Amino acid sequence: MGDEVKSIDPVKIDSVNIPKDSMAVTSIMKIWTYSNLQSKCEGFYGYDYIHVDEFTRNVTSYKFKTDAQCGDQVTRYQEIRFQPQKVGNYTFKFWNGKDSGGQNVWIQKNIKVY
Repeated sequence: MGDEVKSIDPVKIDSVNIPKDSMAVTSIMKIWTYSNLQSKCEGFYGYDYIHVDEFTRNVTSYKFKTDAQCGDQVTRYQEIRFQPQKVGNYTFKFWNGKDSGGQNVWIQKNIKVY
């Protein structure tokens, strides 16, 4: 039998790699997000990719945790394939955890689509 999933929780996106700050409409750009996970017991579950408005996207990453014994902390990356259908200036906000006051912290990136 495999390890049992015990929880699914948001995981802070520590950094983001967007190769270019502009792109052609309908083309595809790969965006990589990096998060720290415990090896052997945690893994990437998925994204919450919210269209806040026409040109704003909020991205939260989620991890799963199993009942396996955890190993060392490791940095893992995941990929988003962005294919805009409309010309404009897009703002991406990647969830980076909460500050000491409990407020969400975001890494903001902009992409101009022509």
